[in-house]
Amino acid sequence: MKFSLFYEMQIADPTARTEAAMFRECVEQAVLAEKLGYHAIWAVEHHGLYEYSHSSAPEIFLSFVAARTSRIRIGHGVTLLPHRYNHPIRVAERIATLDVLSGGRVNFGTGKSSSAVEQRAFEVEPSSLDEQWLEALRAIPEMWRRDVFEFKGKYLDIPPTQILPKPVQTPHPPIFAACTRPDSTAVVGKLGLGALNFAMGTDDYLLGKVEAYRDAVRVAEPVGASVVNHFACTPAALVLDDDRRACEHGFRGARFFAEALGRYYLGRDRPTGRLPVERGFLGEADLEAARRNRNTPGSSNNACIGDPSAARDFVARFVDIGVDELILIMQLGTVPMELVTESVRTFGEKVIPYFL
Repeated sequence: MKFSLFYEMQIADPTARTEAAMFRECVEQAVLAEKLGYHAIWAVEHHGLYEYSHSSAPEIFLSFVAARTSRIRIGHGVTLLPHRYNHPIRVAERIATLDVLSGGRVNFGTGKSSSAVEQRAFEVEPSSLDEQWLEALRAIPEMWRRDVFEFKGKYLDIPPTQILPKPVQTPHPPIFAACTRPDSTAVVGKLGLGALNFAMGTDDYLLGKVEAYRDAVRVAEPVGASVVNHFACTPAALVLDDDRRACEHGFRGARFFAEALGRYYLGRDRPTGRLPVERGFLGEADLEAARRNRNTPGSSNNACIGDPSAARDFVARFVDIGVDELILIMQLGTVPMELVTESVRTFGEKVIPYFL
């Protein structure tokens, strides 16, 4: 099992000052994570998702992380591939440059974004998202492998062009894709990609997704030069020595995360300004119910929240399910940054060593 950190750059009630401080503190947490033995730092790409995600330029954040570290992997989780978000030539150039400067540490995650805010801002046609993503996905590894690249598809028409620089990882950085449903997990496996999943659903549901993914990987027709057989989950997390304190702040943060996500992704409206979501602490009865339901196989409450003992129990479940990597979402919008840093340290010192 590998352990990593996931950054949305999420912040409740942001100001220019608190937003700037958050970015700087996230870099410091990444530096600490390397010292503690974490596997990777992953950062999302989102645009206009106020409070839910201020990570609009992950290549800049990840470059700062790469410059301050020497071993931890640098993950795009994910880069939006439809060409009105990012032309694939620019994606290939940015990923390769970061791979060169980081000494070959980049994981290249890909996605589409189903958010109406992003789709309309960039004038992306929702009905063609899958096709645009797949066309760019097939093109980018070839840009890295060929001295002169040319391509004519449904959405891209690229004349003979030298795409520079080339990445240092051979044959190229490992490629991943975001997937949520069991059918999309199988699609990702069939393409030979690593799978990036939210940790939602019961243990049986997650096991079914892992099995569907492994079955697809066995008959993969990879879009890249090699198959990436790797299944990752991204649970909300907060791990402190004080179990109750971790639960108070952790379940509050997990609720904010889930409700903010729902506002942007479960409807076709385009919210602006302060999100109409819960920001306070859970009531006593709800908090105690959440604590009782932790690590219950039949529960869909899949958050790694509590003291180190509870966190070790949580990880053990995912090991049994067959997950390869937990990408922990500790940086939740309502959780004070000093508690996020404390959680990074506590998990690194008192959980990771049990699974080496």
